[in-house]
Amino acid sequence: MELPSPLRLAVDAALEGSALADLKRAADLLSRRYRAETRDGALHLSSDLAARAYLATRLPATYAAVRASMESTAELTPDFAPKSLLDVGAGPGTALWAASDCWPSLETAVLLEASPSIRALGEELSRHSRLDRIEWRSANVTRSVAETGQFDLVTLAYVLDELSPEEGLALTNTLWQAAKGMLVVVEPGTPAGWRRMMAVRKLLLEKGAHLAAPCVHAATCPLMAPDRVPDWCHFSRRVARSRLHRLAKGGEVPWEDEKYIYLAATRFPAVAAGARVLAPPRASSGKVELKLCRADGTVEERVVTKRDGEAYRKARRLDWGDAV
Repeated sequence: MELPSPLRLAVDAALEGSALADLKRAADLLSRRYRAETRDGALHLSSDLAARAYLATRLPATYAAVRASMESTAELTPDFAPKSLLDVGAGPGTALWAASDCWPSLETAVLLEASPSIRALGEELSRHSRLDRIEWRSANVTRSVAETGQFDLVTLAYVLDELSPEEGLALTNTLWQAAKGMLVVVEPGTPAGWRRMMAVRKLLLEKGAHLAAPCVHAATCPLMAPDRVPDWCHFSRRVARSRLHRLAKGGEVPWEDEKYIYLAATRFPAVAAGARVLAPPRASSGKVELKLCRADGTVEERVVTKRDGEAYRKARRLDWGDAV
């Protein structure tokens, strides 16, 4: 997956003249803070250089994860046509670009972001968006969200890992109240990210939400069963790297794989899926091995062979994260 062309060109313009050595140092510091899930009271994107390093090295991957999450959700909510968006912890406007690409119906957006540095870059980038009515607000996500009103679509992407568990659940509850139609939460696809998402899932079910994606049931997640080998639900999206992206991260290949976990909660029932593919299908001579989360609340390791005819042909086309 690549950034939309208007966004890619705007990012290139924003990074023009940035010293590679400075970007590499800032990108390395960002990476260490994100991996350690550092919560020291300081903003990760506390400077202009850190914000530019984020554009160079993290924006493509976070965009891919958010856009893929929305795409999977839209497949099961074909009648959902949001006109208004609230994005909390907006960064450079990642969810704005993903949502406007996924849902052509989108007309207006309010974006909340605490960091002045990344907010300034996001405002500049959003001038190239197809939306004319975009409002950026300076806001601390743990204290300044309740007064925002209601929106068709509310998004919270790569934010919970910067909050305490209590703050994260309180924010989730506030955002669910603000969501007239759908709340989409995206987190890194790590065991810690999955555990945070399980807490969010439990809260939203208690509030009466429908789970549109990726869950195909509202039962306890079967991967949490004590008798299972340690596992966690997550997905992956391959991201194209620009030359500057590769240089800033010290990468050699022209792509990277972003692991992520997401949850889309709605105030209306979604199309029912029979199962979700939980891991990359393993195809070999005459068979496909699938790991599926099923609508009955169980996990199944299914083997589909050529003798299964059409089922085999469909299985060969399945990818990690697909609804079945």
